[in-house]
Amino acid sequence: MSKLDKARGLAVVCFGLLAQVAGADTFVLPPDDVDLVGVTSTIRSRYEDTLVQIARDNDLGYAEIIRANPGVDPWLPGEGTEILLPTRFILPPVERRGIIINLPEMRIYYYPKPAAGETPMVITHPISIGRMDWTTPLGKSRVISKIKNPSWYPPESVREEHAADGDPLPRIVPPGPDNPLGAFAMRLSIPGYLIHGTNKPSGVGMRVTHGCIRMLPEDIETFFARVPVNTQVRIINMPSKVGWSMDTLYLEVHPVLDDDTENLEKNMTTVTEMLVAATREKQITVDWAAARDIYERAAGVPLQMSVPGNNTLPGFDPGAP
Repeated sequence: MSKLDKARGLAVVCFGLLAQVAGADTFVLPPDDVDLVGVTSTIRSRYEDTLVQIARDNDLGYAEIIRANPGVDPWLPGEGTEILLPTRFILPPVERRGIIINLPEMRIYYYPKPAAGETPMVITHPISIGRMDWTTPLGKSRVISKIKNPSWYPPESVREEHAADGDPLPRIVPPGPDNPLGAFAMRLSIPGYLIHGTNKPSGVGMRVTHGCIRMLPEDIETFFARVPVNTQVRIINMPSKVGWSMDTLYLEVHPVLDDDTENLEKNMTTVTEMLVAATREKQITVDWAAARDIYERAAGVPLQMSVPGNNTLPGFDPGAP
């Protein structure tokens, strides 16, 4: 290894240590040729734990902690069960600016503009997104206003749905514990859509909204304070991401959304194209057997794709059928 390679390796190690210090949801922004932030870790559950509470304690959503821990009972994981915390992420492969929302990942990323002399950071939180019949729209928008203690004006279609279920809604739901918007809301330039809190935090990390982006109460409070009006928002649909950390290639796969017929029909074609493009200018071999296994399992955890592989997801067997 050359002196330059050794120096770069030391710099990345130091960056990784610094990124871990930043916090469970806030990371030092890596250089452009590094795509991963955070680290995975494991804990042992207590007899009174649920995966829902463990997820919230570690700023994770319901679906991502369930996928990372197959076979573990979400309500009774049991005393001493090893729980993987999937708190390592490949940054979405789009411009690192403003707010990025990746729907299949059910996760939001925010790149605050650093002041002079400040270290660039990236902040990420779990979210809930729209149900199949109330999909969250893709595309670019921006934050046009911020409201503390918002009132909710349910659309007529939502009021009709609730009435049909025997749960009629008033025309205006005032601020308070019964308000599904929680204590903070940010209105987007897409008419009718918000990034907001919730009075049902256990649902964060699932497809349960009428199209809006829902965040944990503690997350939206800090997010609301940091995100200025006119911040760019980009909503994307990327179930699979590839990324580099030094000369190691990683693949992170999330389940395709049920109503995303285009990606459902592609199977592994898109992933293959991404891996070929990522390795075009680097002398590296892709472990295609591991790539297929990672794709089929869709555990939502970045796993090493270089040969030799080093997949560390509990229960992951690259040779499994």
